[in-house]
Amino acid sequence: MADNKQPQLNGAYYGPAIPPPAQPHPYHQRSRSCCCCLFSFFWKVLLTLIVLAGLAVLIFYLVVQPRSFKFYVTEANLTEFDYKNNTLHYNMALNFTARNPNKKLSIYYDKVEALAFYEGSRLTNNVDVITFKNSFRQYKKSSDPMSVVFSGQKLLVLDNDQVSEFNEDKSVEVYDIYVKLYFRIRFRLGDLISGDYKPKVKCDFKVPLNSNKTAAATFVPTKCDVDFY
Repeated sequence: MADNKQPQLNGAYYGPAIPPPAQPHPYHQRSRSCCCCLFSFFWKVLLTLIVLAGLAVLIFYLVVQPRSFKFYVTEANLTEFDYKNNTLHYNMALNFTARNPNKKLSIYYDKVEALAFYEGSRLTNNVDVITFKNSFRQYKKSSDPMSVVFSGQKLLVLDNDQVSEFNEDKSVEVYDIYVKLYFRIRFRLGDLISGDYKPKVKCDFKVPLNSNKTAAATFVPTKCDVDFY
């Protein structure tokens, strides 16, 4: 009779073998590789464009050497400046000179407006500045005159310190005036004309009252600050 006993197992039994991990599908690998290539390509293109734009700006600046226009208060004629009953009566005419220092750029002055201030208070609403033409082109390395008149009366409530300042100014008949000018300009290079720029000019100066002939002769032409925003 045959022996039906199962043979004894030698050693421990660990169960069925664990299959190896599934390999990623080649399609997924190709997809990720293509995405990386596209990203790298676009990044290189973007970096190249940035470098070229920077070089173009640098070359333009070195060739054209653009500079802001210069602005001066050249003359001031104050014939009235009287403060009574919280009202300021004034009459002041100013002459300006605008200079274009550029060798290759000309400037179109399309509109110029001005505001005058005393002791931090505005005297008038915007006043049109008179140019020798309503809108004109200022050529390279040239200067042109402008003028404005501030005249009228303004309800002005000054505190004690401001009244004291006014009395000091009145005693010497020289007044601290602050003027802001607002421009709308364009630049021209050859046949190319830029869009609008709106710089602001700030002028801070002392104006002698015209009744004091000695003081009137001491007015000092003043250079203004030009700011582009």
